[in-house]
Amino acid sequence: MKPRKIPMRNCKGCNEMKPKKELIRVVKSPEGEISLDLTGKKNGRGAYICRSVECLKAARKSRRFEKEFECKISDELYDLMEKELADEEQAD
Repeated sequence: MKPRKIPMRNCKGCNEMKPKKELIRVVKSPEGEISLDLTGKKNGRGAYICRSVECLKAARKSRRFEKEFECKISDELYDLMEKELADEEQAD
């Protein structure tokens, strides 16, 4: 049997290509709401980030999500995503 192709995605923080399962999806819903999608199944435009707070901080500093989603993202939303990511890191 032919081996299955592993989908690869680009992390917006460290800019490395990694398997999709290793990354967390940040999604902009059709209503314009931006949030972390830990399941990877929410509707909307997605961008991927590693499961580390450092990658989220790097993406925040270079405004990669704002460029990807073509909208302004508030500092409160970034802080909330950082907290969710830190909590998810603690759970592992």
